[in-house]
Amino acid sequence: MLGTALRRSLAPHFETLQLVRRQPESHKEVEWHPESASAFPETNALEGLTAAIHLAGANLAGKRWTAAYKRELVESRVTTTRTLAQTLASLANPPKVLIVGSATGIYGDRGDEVLDESSAPGKGFLADLCRAWEEAAAPAEQAGIRVVHLRSGVVIGREGGALAQMLPIFRLGLGGPLGSGRQWMSWIALPDWVAAVRFLLSEENLSGPINLVAPNAVTSTGFARALGHAVHRPAILRAPAFALHLAMGEMADEALLASARVVPKRLLDAGFTFRDSTINEALRAALD
Repeated sequence: MLGTALRRSLAPHFETLQLVRRQPESHKEVEWHPESASAFPETNALEGLTAAIHLAGANLAGKRWTAAYKRELVESRVTTTRTLAQTLASLANPPKVLIVGSATGIYGDRGDEVLDESSAPGKGFLADLCRAWEEAAAPAEQAGIRVVHLRSGVVIGREGGALAQMLPIFRLGLGGPLGSGRQWMSWIALPDWVAAVRFLLSEENLSGPINLVAPNAVTSTGFARALGHAVHRPAILRAPAFALHLAMGEMADEALLASARVVPKRLLDAGFTFRDSTINEALRAALD
């Protein structure tokens, strides 16, 4: 969802290349195999680029976090980021900036604590994964490339992601808060996410971690109430924490029930303006 929306936004203004794990079908695609010793059969197309944006990663909520799936989550983020960073660092004419995905999961389960980019990482598998994900871009930074880490919250967009998974349930009137409902959910509307990435492409003074979240986080109860209102259905059927844990194990504890009240301090300080700053605005825009 994110890559498609971003390419759509950039296409009228910039020539873009997409990395693909197959034989390229046009001059706008570059073949790569990040798990291979020779990741790029050909790197000439990467010379002289303005920017590189890396968003790859297996779906965190795709399935139960078995040992095998945890390895896939790590390799799809950390290995690919390190491979790309090393390749860009080796170019004669590397890009000026590398923007890499990350997540607010780096802060762990922090209750009501307000978290900005200066807050310390939390504990748990997801926090450790995000920390390793960000550290994997070090070769590019050491080569003088400006590196930005997108600590994204839940992205609200019609095309996919969390909202697409929840809508069928809420439209049946079967939706509601998760667990206690008191945990904080940090989110951002898809148009604001795209606009923020484009803002970061041009803001040469911004590097390091950037929280891509709206200024107003909501609790699970607040989100359920807002989504129920948006689809004109009640949203009072709470999903008990023990049931979520039984069904999804560690993933439920760290991705669904953890509380992270994150604020976009660095974006706001840099002058970025959000179009949808409340969850009601974001849901209304996504569902219209």
